[in-house]
Amino acid sequence: MNSAEMLELTCSRAWTPLLESRIGDWRLRWADGFTARANSALAIGDPGKPLPDALRAVCDFAHDHAIPPVVQVIQNTSLEDAIAACGWVQYVEHRPAHEVRVLTGPLAQGTSAGAEILDEPTSGWWEMTAGSADPPEAPRHVLGTGKVGFGLVELDGVTAGAVRGAVVGEWLHIARLEVRPEFRRRGLARGLMNAVGAWGAAQGARGMVLQVAVANSGALKLYESLGCTEHHRYRYWAPAPGACEDRPS
Repeated sequence: MNSAEMLELTCSRAWTPLLESRIGDWRLRWADGFTARANSALAIGDPGKPLPDALRAVCDFAHDHAIPPVVQVIQNTSLEDAIAACGWVQYVEHRPAHEVRVLTGPLAQGTSAGAEILDEPTSGWWEMTAGSADPPEAPRHVLGTGKVGFGLVELDGVTAGAVRGAVVGEWLHIARLEVRPEFRRRGLARGLMNAVGAWGAAQGARGMVLQVAVANSGALKLYESLGCTEHHRYRYWAPAPGACEDRPS
């Protein structure tokens, strides 16, 4: 496998779905609709069957689990061209996150601005990262599984910012960085990144990896200021109308 494929597998291990099945090397993922990454087929490696049959299996898995059939594919590869030839199209319904930049960089260092990394999430952390202080099983599983650090900063009696860090091998996977609007422009995001970077280093990580929507200019500016650069991109693909009909009952 090339470096982009290896990095995609690392990111997938940092974002564990409720259920994962395989078509050859491809990973079929389901997490009750919580995020596209955990509810799509990661098209890495050999599916072990002709591409039309592999895409048919993706459709069957998606229909069986009541999610849209979606394939995550590294951008500008021959596989994208082959999937398009099978009647699939870019999954723009997932805009603005249907096209994603994968960034890598050194672990952030510096002052933490009051941020700390916990072993267990608080209700405030869940509210910031999952939209509910008491989220259902899927986000709890996806965000809580693995060697995870739950970063947060408390100000004025509330959780002002949060971040998730997950260590996979020598990589620190960063996700769900969020700061409440009323607390922005105080350096909290950078402080959270510094805190989770120090935590990751203590866990054996040597670099960080992030998956950021191309349209998320604010986040990209922050990560680039921390020394991150683009490694590759991926896109989501879905069947055009008629290309993935449900199986007859």
